[in-house]
Amino acid sequence: MARPKLPRKSTSVDMTAMCDVAFLLLSFFILTTKFKPSETVAVTTPSSVSSKVAPEKDVTLVSFTKDGKVFLSLDNKAVKEEMARQINSSTSVGLTPEEVELFKDASLFGTSVGQLKSFLRLPKEQLNGQALPGIPAQDTANNEMVEWMRYVVLGHAAAGERMNLLIKGDNLAKYPTFKNVIDAFKKNDQFKFQMITNPEGVPEGTDLWKRFMQGGKISED
Repeated sequence: MARPKLPRKSTSVDMTAMCDVAFLLLSFFILTTKFKPSETVAVTTPSSVSSKVAPEKDVTLVSFTKDGKVFLSLDNKAVKEEMARQINSSTSVGLTPEEVELFKDASLFGTSVGQLKSFLRLPKEQLNGQALPGIPAQDTANNEMVEWMRYVVLGHAAAGERMNLLIKGDNLAKYPTFKNVIDAFKKNDQFKFQMITNPEGVPEGTDLWKRFMQGGKISED
């Protein structure tokens, strides 16, 4: 008896739907991806085992590079407007209304107060850590960070805003720069701040590692 012949079926698979999904996903990631902007001030932070997340709002950030340049960054325009008023009332800089607006829009300050007017006129491509001189803070006899921090504190008080004070120091920065920044904080009664570090794992075998393995919590204070 002859065996019945089964009809042969094609083994080809229609890939159209899968290709459509793949191209849709590719288009989505291309359109939504945001590349990390280059840092205005290049700082290589030291490593630590802390996992505490730094605040992102109402931040006053003091950065210092490996060659001792100090920079100040703020994100609150109301605070910066009050700072400009304080500078006008206590110095002879004399910022015009147009320069006060430029001060409010500036995200980085890296000069002495006396050179502030020319600093505010600089093009954006020159507002970086390599081109700017930084706030004078290398010499204890001429530590302008004390004055800048006074304007920051007064600006926050006048605007009624909370200040989250952060330090971002380069791993190769010299101690005198760090000390002068801390002195500026102390002279303005700012004793609470956070340091930005590069997180790393807890070294094995240390007491902190043993406590972590036993389920203990790591203090962030």
